[in-house]
Amino acid sequence: MIARPDRRDPPPRVAGVDFSGARNAGRLIWIAEGRRTAGSGVEIETLVRADELPGGATALKPALDALVAHAAKLTEHAIGFDFPFGLPRPLIREASWKAFIANFAERYPDMFVFRDACRAAAGSREIRRKTDACARVPWCVHNIRLFRQTWNGIRHVLKPLVESDQGRAIPMQRPAAGKPLLAETCPASLLKREGLYRPYKKGRKPHDGRAGREYILHELERRGMVRGLNQTLRRTILENGSGDALDAVIAAIAAGRIDEYAPRNEYDRLEARVYF
Repeated sequence: MIARPDRRDPPPRVAGVDFSGARNAGRLIWIAEGRRTAGSGVEIETLVRADELPGGATALKPALDALVAHAAKLTEHAIGFDFPFGLPRPLIREASWKAFIANFAERYPDMFVFRDACRAAAGSREIRRKTDACARVPWCVHNIRLFRQTWNGIRHVLKPLVESDQGRAIPMQRPAAGKPLLAETCPASLLKREGLYRPYKKGRKPHDGRAGREYILHELERRGMVRGLNQTLRRTILENGSGDALDAVIAAIAAGRIDEYAPRNEYDRLEARVYF
């Protein structure tokens, strides 16, 4: 029997990470940080790229190392990362999520081995986790658009934080005082839940997506989900054509909504859970 969700007081602060596994990830990863406010809102105080963190750079590996070092210091935060924390159950050989994490680097030494192994194990199909269906995520964890993000996130962010006990990944691990809560989030899932999902990322034309970002941000503020944005932060969000800055803010909102930490079922224990 699964225990009832833990209803302890949530962390007072939040962060949202819009992630990337691209070669120039330092310019594509955005981190939004702030605090919880009354109700389910968050107040965003800072919004930076990974290449602006101490030790950060444009290149992938130093950007991820800087992100890990920064996340470990966010001891009063719930941090929402928008990369998958697990795989579908049929693709996991281990009996526990922690064993899966421990074996991940050896089993999948690079992202292409990971992609090919998932394809082979899935019979060239794209199979989804139980939480993927619930959250209505856009792609499965090994989709051509997502496999780099999945592998780099688990291998170079989640694994070092978990194995050094510098963070607790929910709902697979119990929260602990003085350690950040690490949660899988999906900005698209939150927008769909709120009825706000529409194009907001730059397309072929320079101004593609601007109206979508303006509408989404306006609604997030009107509904009290985001509070206290100053003009500099608002301009950064709206002028970032890729939508990554906005996604980081939405990931922070999702992190701010977390109020239960125990698995809902056996799939959560092994496959992880999308919070939105």
